[in-house]
Amino acid sequence: MIWGLKRIVKYALGTDVAGRNLAVYPDDTFIVSYPRSGNTWTRFLVANLVFPSQPVTFANIERLIPDCEAMSSRYVKRVARPRIIKSHEYFDPRYKKVIYIVRDPRDVALSYYDFSRKYRHIEDSYPLTSFVSDFVAGRLSSFDWGTWAENVASWFYTRKGRPEFLLLRYEDMLGDTQSELAKVARFLNIEPTPDRLASAVERSAADRMRKLEASQGEQWVSTKNKRSDIPFVRTASSGLWKEKLPPTSIAEIESAWGPLMNELGYQSASAYPTRMESPELVKERT
Repeated sequence: MIWGLKRIVKYALGTDVAGRNLAVYPDDTFIVSYPRSGNTWTRFLVANLVFPSQPVTFANIERLIPDCEAMSSRYVKRVARPRIIKSHEYFDPRYKKVIYIVRDPRDVALSYYDFSRKYRHIEDSYPLTSFVSDFVAGRLSSFDWGTWAENVASWFYTRKGRPEFLLLRYEDMLGDTQSELAKVARFLNIEPTPDRLASAVERSAADRMRKLEASQGEQWVSTKNKRSDIPFVRTASSGLWKEKLPPTSIAEIESAWGPLMNELGYQSASAYPTRMESPELVKERT
């Protein structure tokens, strides 16, 4: 009773977070991923594709493609339809049309480590090896969305192969952004003309997003009042885990999720040549 009243009051005041309580409409499209998998970049790409006349910034992204994990139920409900909505939720049968982004969990762990320090969820001194153990066990702030494997598998195994489900790998998007965005355009029934695709890719470039973050970080709901010395938009790269993750952490992730990783095209560390470890890793273990 009391919980219900609190929820009603928060909704009326616009102080709740839509999240799992989001009102879903039949014509909604969702951009979904586990955190730190390239969702924000994808939002920029899609928004610049869908709204070519208004360059996307952190000042207008929530109006164009709102984040249901950051905005209130009332705010998202008022966004003009048909809506495109960003989400980190595990499988929800109400989401009929979904673009799902997946990323190598070994790189996700590194990105999430910096994100957690930026959000002050952990201290800078918190060991990366301990964080990876938390990441695998689901002891992070995102526990409501499951672990990486729980979130990914909940969508991959229930929707793969269906026409209303588009799976994108972050690594493929980095490798050939324009071709992957063309898939998105066709999924959204937009003619993927070379000029329109090229413009969206250029306006969503990591360098541009970093500059926008530097000037608009205190205006955007996801970075406001967070540490400014750690960027939200990071290196926009893949494979850093080979240099920066300790071997024990790599083994921990692969032991937990190896079969799913392989099915998604992420090979085990043993498939790669012997790596050169960074001085930071050597120092951490000594």
